[in-house]
Amino acid sequence: MASLHVSSVLSSSGTIIKSSFHVPKLPKIISIAPRTRPSRKLFEELNGQLTHTIPIIIQQNDFHSSNKSSLSPSSKTKTITQLYAVLESVSDRIEMHQNIAQQRDNWNTLLLNSINMITLTASAMAGIAAISGSGASLLALKLSSALLFSASTGMLVIMNKIQPSQLAEEQRNATRLFKQLKSHIETTIALGNPTDKYVKNTIKKVLALDRAYPLPLLGVMIEKFPQKYEPANWWPAKNSPRRSNRQNNETKEKGWKKNGWNEGLESEVKDVLEVMKRKDMEDYERLGNLVLKVNKTLAIAGPLLTGIAAVGSTFVGQGSWTSIVPVMAGALATAVNSFEHGGQVGMVSEMYRNCGGFFQMMENSIQENILEEDEEQRENGELFEIKLALKLGRSLSQLRDLGTKSAYSRVEGTKVDEFASKLF
Repeated sequence: MASLHVSSVLSSSGTIIKSSFHVPKLPKIISIAPRTRPSRKLFEELNGQLTHTIPIIIQQNDFHSSNKSSLSPSSKTKTITQLYAVLESVSDRIEMHQNIAQQRDNWNTLLLNSINMITLTASAMAGIAAISGSGASLLALKLSSALLFSASTGMLVIMNKIQPSQLAEEQRNATRLFKQLKSHIETTIALGNPTDKYVKNTIKKVLALDRAYPLPLLGVMIEKFPQKYEPANWWPAKNSPRRSNRQNNETKEKGWKKNGWNEGLESEVKDVLEVMKRKDMEDYERLGNLVLKVNKTLAIAGPLLTGIAAVGSTFVGQGSWTSIVPVMAGALATAVNSFEHGGQVGMVSEMYRNCGGFFQMMENSIQENILEEDEEQRENGELFEIKLALKLGRSLSQLRDLGTKSAYSRVEGTKVDEFASKLF
């Protein structure tokens, strides 16, 4: 290090004082000025980079600032607290529906076994009474057989009215749907972006599920034998979306894309919906009506046969036909009850009803999105396409192929032989 030496001499009374100090050497200043003027090519490259990077940074900053300003800390804490209260209620409902589903499944097994044993015992008594001659033993067997057939008839009427296998399936479906809602709430809390609107919509979903799958039997039980097949409905009603009039709107350019939506995706979703209506929904409606008719017939036939057997058992011993009727009617009633409740026809009917409701919900979701004029108010198009594909058990390429087949069949005037859903 170079130094600048400065000294001074003071003379006083023969004393010499010397002083010095060092100044550090300053670094050399590197010149950054270009020797030549920058080329226009370099200027265009820098300009292009700035054009592509600056808006992204601004959007991210705007996004974070909007999130911070949308909810104050106290308001956000209140919203999350409310959401946790809803989550607690949903968890409690899951536990209740699981327990009641198991209970009603036990009802189906125990009642079926009890009724079959009573019916077979009464049939055996009627057969023994036919060969026992006359006297007090005949009267005792006849009365016992008639009482057992009457008890079997009353129990069958109650069992066929409530359809325990169908009740158990309702509670299993409710458990599955409440678990889906619980998972969605937990994901929203984990992301940390709940809003008051989301809390209100979640409460509406909980109440809609309560109405669709009630826990008590008296007064609010779902009708087990309606006039016709009706799909299940477990989602809250929403306001009708604003219908777009894109045919008369010249502001949309060809190839437009906004919020993940474009003209091609809209056409694809409409074509998939067309296949769902023509194949899946029609098929489940046909099968649902068929199973409903079979269930009605079996529900009437069982108590009718045991009632005939109860009346016929009182005339046992008065002729050959009077002895055959109660035994044959009891045997047929046992077979009918085993097929109806052992085969869980009510559960199959509820399964078709729930599947029809699933496709109805998919239709409503698609209509709400494609009829909404403002694309920003829709669900993100790319995310919606992925969800639609997964719910139908397809990959994205398979979903797009299905849309292409549907569009081609509409032009050619033919029908797509393939079902939209590959799950059920």
